[in-house]
Amino acid sequence: MESIAWMAWTLPTAIFFVALACTLAVMTWLAAAYPEAERVGVLSIPTTRGDRLFISLILAAVVHLVWIGLVGTDPIASVPIGEESIEISSLWLASGISLVTAVLIFRTV
Repeated sequence: MESIAWMAWTLPTAIFFVALACTLAVMTWLAAAYPEAERVGVLSIPTTRGDRLFISLILAAVVHLVWIGLVGTDPIASVPIGEESIEISSLWLASGISLVTAVLIFRTV
């Protein structure tokens, strides 16, 4: 564990990696169960589900970097649990924006 001690292994980090692994597993299952056909959307180029996922992930990274640059990562709320409280970062709002844009990309691109 000491070789990865440089990274902040927090609950949001764990949620991100679990969600990414689940997304890749679902996309693999969809590709096997329902072979995909390319479609042309608003970009006027043929895209597959994998292409749309890649575009969504890149856009999510950009949204988060811009959010950190403009808004920061300050806590927006605090949830009391027992004697302690868990701070909720403003990055959750950026994650929500990224999720909405991913849905729009899968619908329109």
